[in-house]
Amino acid sequence: MSRTPAFGKPSRREFLKQSTAVSTAFWVSSSGASWAQPKSPIEKLNFASIGVDGKGSSDSDDASTHGNMVAICDIDENRLNKKAEKLKDKFPDVKKFTDYREMLTKMEKEIDAVTVSTPDHSHAPASMMAMKLGKHCFTQKPLTWSVYEARKLREIAAEKKVATQMGNQGTSENGLREAVEVVRAGIIGTAKEVHIWTNRPIWPQGTGRPKEAEKCPDNVHWDLFLGPAADRPYSSAYHPFKWRGWIDFGTGALGDMACHTANMAVMALNLFDPLTIEAETSGIVENETYPKNSKIKFEFGARGDRGPVTLYWYDGGQLPSTELAHLGPNEKLPSSGSLIVGDKGTLYSPSDYGASYSLLPKDNFKDVKKPEPKLPRSPGHFKEFVIACSGGPAAMSNFSYAGHLTETILLGNVAMRAGKKLEWDAANMKIKNAPEAEQYLHREYRKGWSL
Repeated sequence: MSRTPAFGKPSRREFLKQSTAVSTAFWVSSSGASWAQPKSPIEKLNFASIGVDGKGSSDSDDASTHGNMVAICDIDENRLNKKAEKLKDKFPDVKKFTDYREMLTKMEKEIDAVTVSTPDHSHAPASMMAMKLGKHCFTQKPLTWSVYEARKLREIAAEKKVATQMGNQGTSENGLREAVEVVRAGIIGTAKEVHIWTNRPIWPQGTGRPKEAEKCPDNVHWDLFLGPAADRPYSSAYHPFKWRGWIDFGTGALGDMACHTANMAVMALNLFDPLTIEAETSGIVENETYPKNSKIKFEFGARGDRGPVTLYWYDGGQLPSTELAHLGPNEKLPSSGSLIVGDKGTLYSPSDYGASYSLLPKDNFKDVKKPEPKLPRSPGHFKEFVIACSGGPAAMSNFSYAGHLTETILLGNVAMRAGKKLEWDAANMKIKNAPEAEQYLHREYRKGWSL
């Protein structure tokens, strides 16, 4: 599609900007005002999707629903062709690539926005390249593989002034936003502790590197899968999907779920930049995979009008005490959830996304009145991103927020790998008591890959 408008006619960019007044109406009112979807193809965003299977399947579907799909990329040609076949009736000219670097270079002028739905270790380099080219960026959670990458993506998003969003869709649940308002209004009193737990890992973890070499399938571009990670032979222990528990590729149970399950509490209490982080685990195995289970303690200093808060993370079947949720002796906690413990009661959310909650003990809150809504209500997670791309308000889980959330969460993995309690200096990105652990804040990229 040409970017040069006919004489006297507005360009696609100008069309997109004209939707700003309409889109902003949604955010200034929670009374049901909605955003008008552009009708003409020239008004719609041109999307490219990096990773089109797994979560990438739904992310690219969202992109193709809300805009024009001009390019798709995947290191697995079978998955790439499957997605192209699905798109062919609506977007017969969609271009296919196996290397996102080639796609962004060749199609820079055709692309407005990208979705990044790769394994964790490739989130940052793909997102960074897109944003440096001025492209709006939707990236799956966790935003990055490392603490350092999260900080850098925050910075480049602000510098380039592009629209951004992380794929922690619970942020757009109105139940989560209401729970945030309840906590901020002081209904459960002064919060002292937060407890977050998950049923992860549900993939292989706590094991060493495969001993036997395997032939890489012809449809898989293994070098492109490795991306910035160190070279290693192909194994079906990594691909497809089993990559999440491997330190070189994934971020384990914590990275997979905490950007969902801890999101509501972090937002409600402004839980960023912990002072200390300490992990108890079943053990990192051969520096290859995350442990089978872990319990991590984050200590946050006083901030604003709240005092110190301690956050506890549990995975691998570990759970907080049922007494914290005011459960009876025969009642059990669900497999995932969160608790914010205040001096007047507890806010309990029995799900991954914080979409529903209850105040406990129930008798103490039977006559409670909900606070007046102060956060905007969402039109839908991906729609927030599209509105932002079109010149409207930033999505709530934009990289300024999501990058800070990811950076905070991933310090837990640093503590796991360090094997000791860490004292964190967020402003300078330094570990005050263990400078040797700073190696786990970042990685040396393989030749040919950069941030």
